[in-house]
Amino acid sequence: MSDKSGHSYRFGNLRLNGHSQIRVHTGIGHDNRRDVYQDRRTYVWDNTSDTAALRNDHRRVVDAESWGRRGH
Repeated sequence: MSDKSGHSYRFGNLRLNGHSQIRVHTGIGHDNRRDVYQDRRTYVWDNTSDTAALRNDHRRVVDAESWGRRGH
C-alpha cells in the first residue's frame, strides 16, 4: 500500500478475499484478522487529503481510497 508522497507499507503474508476488509493502522500494535499495524512512531496519512493505493503482488492497483480535497 502506498500514497502519493511515497510512503509505503508492505503487508506480510496476507491474503484478502474479494469484498473483505482490513484496517491499516500507522501506529504500533499487534496484527490480527481485522487490523494490521505499520509499527511507525509518526503519522503517514495526510488528514486534509491523500490517496492510499492497494497493490497486489504484481504491483497492480486493486483498490484505492481518497479523502479530502482533490487535486493536491
